[in-house]
Amino acid sequence: MLLDLAAYNNAAYVLGMSMTPTPQNLDRDFLILLHDVARLLRTRFDQHARTHGMTRAQWVILARLSRQPGLSQNELAGICEVEPITVGRLVDRLEGRGLVERRSDPKDRRIRRLHLLPAAEPYLEKINKYKEAMTLEISEDIDEHTQEVLVDTLLNIKSKLTAEGSQLPKLQMAGE
Repeated sequence: MLLDLAAYNNAAYVLGMSMTPTPQNLDRDFLILLHDVARLLRTRFDQHARTHGMTRAQWVILARLSRQPGLSQNELAGICEVEPITVGRLVDRLEGRGLVERRSDPKDRRIRRLHLLPAAEPYLEKINKYKEAMTLEISEDIDEHTQEVLVDTLLNIKSKLTAEGSQLPKLQMAGE
């Protein structure tokens, strides 16, 4: 069977004899699937965070600060891919709840470093429990070897997208 390549919405599609995309072809499109899975995961995490009176973005900040205490708002904005003002508002809310505090940077008075407070620990436990439950749910029927191959493949893709010599234009992080 001959295969034709067609461009559709800036993604390459391998189509059978017809150049017309069909729902069956799109259901197996790698980039669309990757995007859809990421969106579904974000949606599920956001729904769960809301049951605890928070947002997924607030959970991301708490989780990131537990792994990297002392980040500045600008650094956190780059990691979260949002503007610094957005992180500032999210941190304001977390600070108001007694979960995060801003501390002066000892080397630069203009910079405020973000640190978790003990009250954040129960939320971190909820985040980790939900993450574990979600991992179990989505990997239930996937053997360990296939999971390892998938992780290696995703790391390879991430590396290619962030490489300096990439043929794709480098994406600028929010706040840069």
